[in-house]
Amino acid sequence: MQEDQELQIKIEKAARLIKDADAIIVMAGAGMGVDSGLPDFRGDEGFWAAYPALARAGLDFREIATPDQFVEHPRRAWGFYGHRLTMYRNTTPHEGFKILKGWCESKPGGYFVYTSNVDGQFQKAGFSESKIAECHGTIHRLQCLENCKGRTWSSYCEEPEIDEENCLLTSDIPKCPACGGVARPNILMFDDMMWDSERSMGQTMSFRTWLEDKIEKDVNTVVIELGAGTGIPRLRMLADQLPMPLVRINLRESDVSHKKINSVGLAMGALAACRILDI
Repeated sequence: MQEDQELQIKIEKAARLIKDADAIIVMAGAGMGVDSGLPDFRGDEGFWAAYPALARAGLDFREIATPDQFVEHPRRAWGFYGHRLTMYRNTTPHEGFKILKGWCESKPGGYFVYTSNVDGQFQKAGFSESKIAECHGTIHRLQCLENCKGRTWSSYCEEPEIDEENCLLTSDIPKCPACGGVARPNILMFDDMMWDSERSMGQTMSFRTWLEDKIEKDVNTVVIELGAGTGIPRLRMLADQLPMPLVRINLRESDVSHKKINSVGLAMGALAACRILDI
């Protein structure tokens, strides 16, 4: 009973923070897409359940998600990323995206989305491209493995055919149009020295400019963080550093530092939280 009362108090506080805000920052990690049916790759068991061929090979997420795999095993690397590309293309964003978009577009000070996700689901849900910063890049653009010309291009024309049982690309390996070498997704991978960060850095600069304007004008802004875990804590660290209230939504890791004044954590999934806060 006491736990139920405490949860209700937290829900009411979070709803009030969102309702009273004049601007919104959405920070979204992998947990945001779980309710759409996307894997979040949390822990080896969940990852290997999604990719049993990689389990048989003894490869975890950190080992397959590296540029070296495109050098040593390009068909396996593209088996993994090609499957993800097709999966993200075929996935419909869950209702929580629509609810979030409604909140964001109702605020006089506007909004910005800062996400570590590479799936393009916010764009697919109708959020403005100019209001999204993808700090780890996007699977919907490609680059040369060697970054020979320092440019990226759309992956729209790529239709990868995958042997899912063995996690292998069976169609042609995507090539760089400039040098003819292997192409790779424009995603920041582990141990990645060749990621072309120009697009992502441009988005981040737009976010920082927008953020500085809100801070300078003392606009009542709330941060809504969804599904951002501590495994790769970039989003959580930034959310904790920002001088504004935080609504942290995370099924497993909802704790908020006592230093974050007027903030709240909800141990809920993204969709459930959006629904219950949409009052």
